[in-house]
Amino acid sequence: MPHNSRRQSWFEWLIPRDLGNTSATRQGLQRLLLLRGFVTVMSVLGLLIFQSFSELDIPFSFIIVLIAAIFVSIVLGYWRLQQRWAVSQMELFCHLLMDVVFLVLLVYYTGGVSNPLISYLLVLLAVTATLLPRSYVYSFAVGSILLYTFFLLLDMQADHEPSMAPMEDNRVFQLHLVGMWVIFLVSAILISVFITRMATVIRIRELNLAKARENEIRNEQLVAIGTLAAGTAHALGTPLSTMAVVLTELDKLNAEQLKAADIKDDITVLRQQVTRCKDSLTQLIRYYNKDNPVEEEHDRLSVFVSDIQDYITNIHPTATVQFTIEGQQDPMIPVDLSVKHAVINIIENGIKAADSRVDVQFRLADDNNIEIVITDDGPGIPSQVMENLGEPFISMRKDSMGLGIFLANAAVQRLGGSIEMFNRKVGGAMTLIKFPLIANPEN
Repeated sequence: MPHNSRRQSWFEWLIPRDLGNTSATRQGLQRLLLLRGFVTVMSVLGLLIFQSFSELDIPFSFIIVLIAAIFVSIVLGYWRLQQRWAVSQMELFCHLLMDVVFLVLLVYYTGGVSNPLISYLLVLLAVTATLLPRSYVYSFAVGSILLYTFFLLLDMQADHEPSMAPMEDNRVFQLHLVGMWVIFLVSAILISVFITRMATVIRIRELNLAKARENEIRNEQLVAIGTLAAGTAHALGTPLSTMAVVLTELDKLNAEQLKAADIKDDITVLRQQVTRCKDSLTQLIRYYNKDNPVEEEHDRLSVFVSDIQDYITNIHPTATVQFTIEGQQDPMIPVDLSVKHAVINIIENGIKAADSRVDVQFRLADDNNIEIVITDDGPGIPSQVMENLGEPFISMRKDSMGLGIFLANAAVQRLGGSIEMFNRKVGGAMTLIKFPLIANPEN
């Protein structure tokens, strides 16, 4: 294994970058073990530094045993993290109490309340307030205050014994210890109250964000379904209308006229329209039955344009629609059924609004985007629709639900693109569809 990979694996073992699939208590235990190791290392370094300047009366044998015990607890803790069963809140609280035990032993044998490390109780209290419910926080806070008070009384009783130090110095030192106890008491209360409330607010906010993300994903899926349904409805509408016209004409004929009439061409038309309906439904079924519907599909620009042109030519044979591709390049573009339906929907809107013709132009923009410009020579977009463009249920036609532009815009936005519509000064409307290209895998 390369050295960099080994170092990265050790780093991720200590501080994993992705904790999205783990519980909060498991994350808290991992952070607590990391904090325990960090404090131990820094304390040992501080002890060595101060020992080099002045001789400290410290039981080094006890310190070595305590460090060994802390190291064993960290190793066992990381072993526990590798197990599958869940880390409960009570288990995490017991690990916090283990840190308290280590701290109490250290403080008891190294100066009592005058040892600054006793303030580490506030750090553990803050960790408890962040990770655990209020009952654990309040219990830990009361216990910490009682421990600090115990060490304070123990130290003050020791100061009352005969000493060579002046009486005034003893009083000043005792006043200093009492002041530290007051600060500790106030800090513990503030941490218990405010940090607990902040942690609760953060948890509620995370839950709300998670629900919002779920709703957004659900809305995107619904929009995708709506886009495909609208596109399929357009694809089925014209063939079904053609079939209805042919069948109506045939229904007007009596039995003798049916025998005398040559209806083979009508049957051929009906078969073609049925095939078109079947193809549209097959495309929709294939889109939902693929392994990963969210995965992006790619196709050549020329193939994409050809599919749209064939559809428009077959469904609207009498419409004058001119397709052009600028440039000689044929890049790969991200497409799926919903995007094709989106472009077709805009073109069909132009066909319905145009007086004589519709122009559809495909071109590559300088910012590595594909642009589709659709123009018609109709009356333009009404001001009522222009003001609410992109909103659902906005339409000036009685036979339309007004979802076409809304669903088309949603489909293009999923690719990181946009749809803009303008009224041209020379008359008619122009629609600009823009979405990013992808890297050509063959280049």
